[in-house]
Amino acid sequence: MFVDSHCHLDMLTPVKDSGSVSEVLADAAASGVSHLLCVAVDFVRLPAMLSLVDSHENVFASAGLHPSSQVEHEPTQADIEQAARHPKVVAIGETGLDYHYDSVPREVQRERLRRHVRAAVTLDKPLIIHTREAREDTLAILREEGAESCGGVLHCFTESWEMAEAAMELGFYISLSGIVTFRNAESLREVARRVPLERLLIETDSPYLAPVPMRGKENRPAFVSHVAEAIARERGMPVETLAEATTENFFRLFKDARRAA
Repeated sequence: MFVDSHCHLDMLTPVKDSGSVSEVLADAAASGVSHLLCVAVDFVRLPAMLSLVDSHENVFASAGLHPSSQVEHEPTQADIEQAARHPKVVAIGETGLDYHYDSVPREVQRERLRRHVRAAVTLDKPLIIHTREAREDTLAILREEGAESCGGVLHCFTESWEMAEAAMELGFYISLSGIVTFRNAESLREVARRVPLERLLIETDSPYLAPVPMRGKENRPAFVSHVAEAIARERGMPVETLAEATTENFFRLFKDARRAA
């Protein structure tokens, strides 16, 4: 069985149309996906997202503000901690730095990330980190704020092997998405081959980044099996072995997540 360690269920078309995640979860289960982590990108939509997944014991949630999200008022550390105390919330994020789009001033992004890290350290909840073209600053802030005490994951990883190594030295996991299946992603496939199996997670980041052979479609948690199959091929191992390992890794990192009966 697979775990989709990062998806945005509330952004999927069938969920927005029906107000229910049942169809998406049924498709996921049919593809061997046993558990999902629904990741927040802001605090405005968080209550509705939590309500959407609250009755599904195999769906967990996070609380955080994406580095590119533009808001009128920046959440304080206390705001983040309060949201993260909800019983469904097993992680803080996604947070991080995105210097590719630069839709939020970099100094604002950096202070935002620091508040999230401090909240995660205080609550001992793992971080979900988004980083794009901001390797040095991301690692520096994680180190300076003591993120190794709570750990976390660099999600939808697209950076260098050197950054992966540095993050793992801080106790972080590396999560790979459908990008690993893209034709021009050979450097990422090298990372997929080299990351120790005990530090690897898989995700869809749905509704974005549908993997081959689903390119052009809205991504779904059900498609995480294609991510797993691609990584397993690169590593020369049975996909069942990779599925078991990444599932165990998920529950090791997100220790507040409980396996569904």
